[in-house]
Amino acid sequence: MRQHLLLVPTELERGIIEPVVAAGCGASVRVELCGFGPVVAAARTARLIAEHRPVGVLLVGIAGRLAERLAVGQAYVFDQVACHGVGAGSGASHTPAEAMGWPQWPGDGLDPTTQIRDSLSCTNGRLPAAADAARAGLLLSSCSASAGTDDVRSRLRLYPEAAAEDMEGFGVAAACRLGGVPLDIVRGISNTAGDRDTAGWQIDTACRAAAELAVMLLGGRS
Repeated sequence: MRQHLLLVPTELERGIIEPVVAAGCGASVRVELCGFGPVVAAARTARLIAEHRPVGVLLVGIAGRLAERLAVGQAYVFDQVACHGVGAGSGASHTPAEAMGWPQWPGDGLDPTTQIRDSLSCTNGRLPAAADAARAGLLLSSCSASAGTDDVRSRLRLYPEAAAEDMEGFGVAAACRLGGVPLDIVRGISNTAGDRDTAGWQIDTACRAAAELAVMLLGGRS
């Protein structure tokens, strides 16, 4: 039986998320680590897709909110993921690759669906009606989390629609695009982007909310 592949970046997140998913989905879902950051997450996802040939991939973990409409401790599903950091320059002088005229991958032959630009769709078909309120729009992936308000402003200048930031989403999405596997991304909001005082983060609550939303999505696909 082909399974859904649920990817979690770190062991900390996995320890909270996997029991909830196992209880809600059983053997229909395989949980694996994708690793921390976009590079390892992309490479690991590509390997896992080749090894297991899943029906679909679901990335689940925590993120920092960029939009105040997202609540800390709640989870959201993202329709699109964008890449921040590939291009030229840094900070306020950064120019994304696509703005320079460079797709990150030109596509396989004449098939435009394999082209990788600076943003990718990451919704695997129709969401269950109960998940509509949890749709958050655009997720922004970067090699480094925002260290303060200057980083947040710089990123929102380029991606004003971004609702939250993570590190792995775009890498996983690129691997899924090249592997021909549909993807969903669920992130629990553990903190506000730019806040590096982890003592105030709601990691456990955010992970549990993300796991519960993942179970809802997977139940709607079974």
